[in-house]
Parts: sequence; structure tokens; C-alpha cells
Amino acid sequence: MKFSEMKYVRPELDKIREDAERIKLGFSGAKSAEEAEMFLTEWDRLMSHADTMMSLAYVRSSIDTNDEYYEKEVEYIDEISPELTELGQSFAELLVNSPFRKELEGKFGSLMFLNSEIFLKAFSKEIIPETQETNKLETEYQKLIASAQVDFDGKKCTISQLMPYKQSADDEIRRAAWLKEAEFYSENGKKLDEIFDRLVDLRDRKAKKLGYDNFVKLGYLQMNRNCYDQEDVSRFRKAVVQYIVPIADRLYRDQAMRTGLAYPFSFADAALHFRDGNPKPSGTSEDILETGKKLYHSLSEESAEFIDTMIENELIDVLSKKGKASGGYCTQLADYKVPFIFANFNGTADDVEVITHEAGHAFAFYCARDIFPSDNQSPTLEACEIHSMTMEFFGWRMSDEFFGSDSEKFRYSHLFGALTFIPYGAMVDHFQHIIYEHPEMSPAQRHEVWSELIRVYMPWMKLDGSPFYGEGKGWQRQLHIYENPFYYIDYCLAQTVALEFWAIMQRSHSDAWERYMKLVRKAGTQTFTELVETAGLDSPFDEKTLREVADCAVKWLERNKI
Repeated sequence: MKFSEMKYVRPELDKIREDAERIKLGFSGAKSAEEAEMFLTEWDRLMSHADTMMSLAYVRSSIDTNDEYYEKEVEYIDEISPELTELGQSFAELLVNSPFRKELEGKFGSLMFLNSEIFLKAFSKEIIPETQETNKLETEYQKLIASAQVDFDGKKCTISQLMPYKQSADDEIRRAAWLKEAEFYSENGKKLDEIFDRLVDLRDRKAKKLGYDNFVKLGYLQMNRNCYDQEDVSRFRKAVVQYIVPIADRLYRDQAMRTGLAYPFSFADAALHFRDGNPKPSGTSEDILETGKKLYHSLSEESAEFIDTMIENELIDVLSKKGKASGGYCTQLADYKVPFIFANFNGTADDVEVITHEAGHAFAFYCARDIFPSDNQSPTLEACEIHSMTMEFFGWRMSDEFFGSDSEKFRYSHLFGALTFIPYGAMVDHFQHIIYEHPEMSPAQRHEVWSELIRVYMPWMKLDGSPFYGEGKGWQRQLHIYENPFYYIDYCLAQTVALEFWAIMQRSHSDAWERYMKLVRKAGTQTFTELVETAGLDSPFDEKTLREVADCAVKWLERNKI
């Protein structure tokens, strides 16, 4: 079914509650494992339908943030989602305490029970008011960023539409674009500080209501960390500083030589990778989509079927326009057993990475769409990011068609970016740990923390007091810091694994694809570390892994200097 034909019906809380209570009563009174499974199936269907309706509302509101109908629906969903979470928790408690747990584990695996136990520690009806307010603030942040109308080049630009100018080879244009963006954030700085202040306070209050010292522990539980903890992440960040930061610094010094720009960089100058300009797609948006179709047809029969389904059913919305929310994401429409890709094409290499990154998420869901129960369809988020970041590297086989004469520049800058991203991602994570360990911090103190961390994780950048970025306020443009606390380290862990896949691709594309499909087909039935092992790869928590992937990438970059 085409996306435009999918009917949205408001998920009425009272009706869901009524059905949920009936199903819970049946599950708790089941006389056999078979009967318990029957009610588990009903529960799965009920929650999947509610999730589908909420996803439809969210996507349609993202496509047009000025649509008053879906704006109201998202507000309604923000209100009821904590209530639905409470319902989910009540069923999770029945599940983990079921007298038929052993039989159900034998059929569906033990991980869903472990995850349910974590879920029980991460939520209580006592925190529903704070969760509702948090949802409203996250939506307020998104709408504020989407409202940007920046005067540039004789037109009104959204933040996404400003991106090509921010990468211009013309120093004046590029620096002016960064300044214009900075002005928007600076003008809204007080509001951005106020929103985040309230978010930190609400999250801290939720944690303390649940008996935790601060939000860090609760944040890890909400991210469903089921195979590593805060200490593991801390060791990973330290390894990034020890092994990746010096390499990234060397690569940025090479960039300064290549572009003739001063080191350390201003934020505007760091965005220019090559003196004659960053790689750009060689065709139109339609050409990118067509080449993406060829890519997935070249990988396997499964991926060919997937991309045809996405295109034929209007499940990809990528053109940037006024009123459209910023950023990009992939979500799932469980009732229809399909994913949906939302993004903002802007004429840069990012457009191609949408067709690989977000489609990597979508392909993984498509492969898992028939797995029951639906809790087993998706792994934790760092594993999901392996799907997407590795697919970016599989996209190299079509880089000549995507980028034409810029294909060599693309491959170089993509690998460069994959490696040098890890310090930035680790910095975002470190920032959040500090902030939530010290919720009493003022906005000025938070900006100073960000500035101090830049000096540790990104020594190639200069903080010169220029508006917004140079004042240590650049974290405010990072959506995840507002909406998805502790998510960002997932990208770093996944990027490390994706670089392992990339190294295998250099030896054998077929071996890499076979390993990738092993990981994807396991979906959410294994933990992150188990999935990495299933693919025959090394854990990113092992310092040796970081050293080896960095060494392999740097050698390739040195051999392929442009």
C-alpha cells in the first residue's frame, strides 16, 4: 500500500486500555504455554497497531510541521505515550513472572525477558507527568529548529537548505553561511537554554523518583543497555582520546595543507575538505534515487525487493522544503510491515548517505518484518547503527555513478569523516555524562564544559569567541542532546564495527556481505556484543579493535591522498 493511502486513526487511549486489560487478564490466567502465547500474540498486535498510528502521525507532522491536524495529533500522542508505556510495563511484569516463562524463552529466546526486566527498572507511573512534559519540550525544540528562515543568497533557507553554502569552496560564501546559521542559533539561544534547562531538571526528577542518584543510570536503562555499562563506555572514550584523536589531528593538519587554510580551524573552514570543493552528487535528486535503486539491486535479491517496495509505495520522503522538520530518520509502520525514510536532501554528499544510511536501517527492518514477537525485530540502537553505517560503505560500489568525477574525493572524505567522527561522538557522550551528573549547572557552565571538551576531543578546532560555535554553544544544534540522551555513543560503537566491515570489504566484498546478512538476520534476538560476535568481528570495547581499524583506515587514506 502507498504511504498516502495509509489511513490514520487516532489511537484512543480508553479503547487501548480496555483491550489491554482483557489481554492481560487472559495472559495471567493462561492454563498452558500455548494459551499464554495466544494472548502474547494479541498483545503484540494491539501495541503494534498503536505504534503504527503514532508513527503515521509523527511522519506526517515531520513532513509539514505547519499541518495543524497532525500537530494536534502529535500533541495528543505526547500526552498518551507515557500512559502506553505504563501499560507496556504492566504486561512486561506479567511476562517476566509468567509460570510459562521457560517454555516461552525456549521458543522466542531469553533476550526479550532480559529487556523486559530492564524496562521494569526504567519506568513507573510516578514519572508520567515529567515524561509528558519532556515530550512537549522535545517537540518544541524540533519545531523551533524547523521554523528557521535564514536570508541567504536572495532567498529564505531552512537550516538544511543552508548546508550547500556551508560547504562552498568560496571562502566568503562558506563563512557567511556559517555566520548566518550561527545568528539564528544565537538569536534563539535563550530559548534553547530554557528548553534544555527544563529537560535536564525533568530527567533528573524522574531519576530521583525512581530511586537513582541522577539521570545517568536511568538514561542507560532507557537506552536498554543490556550487555555493557557506564564503565565500559568510559574506557571506550579514553581509548578514543588515546588512539583516535592523535590520528584525526594529523588528518586535519593534512587538510589544512591541502586547502591552504589556517590550522587550527574555524568551524567554517574545517567544513572544506578540498580546495576546489567537497564532493557533490553528479545528478539530480531523482538520479540519486535511481542509482540507489541500482545499488540495492546489485547487492542481493532481498535488497532489490526492499528498494522496489520503498519506491513503489512512497516510503521515501527526502526533498527539503519550507516547514519540513530538520534531520533524517527511519521509522517503521508495523501494520504494513514496511519502514519509512524521512530526510532532507540538500545537494551535498549527505544526500547519497541518506540513501545508504537510512536505507540501511530500513533494510534491516524489512528483513526482520515477519519475526515474532515484534520485540525481537529490532536490536538495541548501537546495533541498529551498524546496519546503517555499514551500508554506507557498501554504497562505495556505486560511488562512480553517485558522484561522477568526484567519486575519488567522496571515498576519501567519507572514510576521513567516518574516522574523525568518532572523537566528536565520544565528546557528545562525555558532555551528557557531565551535564546529568551535575544537573545544577547554569547554561554558561554547560557552554564552558563543551568548550573544554572540544580542546580534548577536537584540538584541531579553535574557539575564537565568534558567534555560537566559537563560544562553545555548538552542542545546541545537536538534536540528540535534546531528544535522545546517551544515544550518541551508539554511533561511535557502530562506526567502529562498520570500519571493521569496511576493512573486510577491501579484501572480499562477498565475505563482508555474508557477515552483514548474518548480523541483520539475527535482528533483535541477540545483544549488541553477541551480534558483533555473530558477524565474526571484534568488540569495539577492546582497545585493539580501535587501534586496528584506525591503522587500516589511515593507511588507505595515505595511499589515496588527493
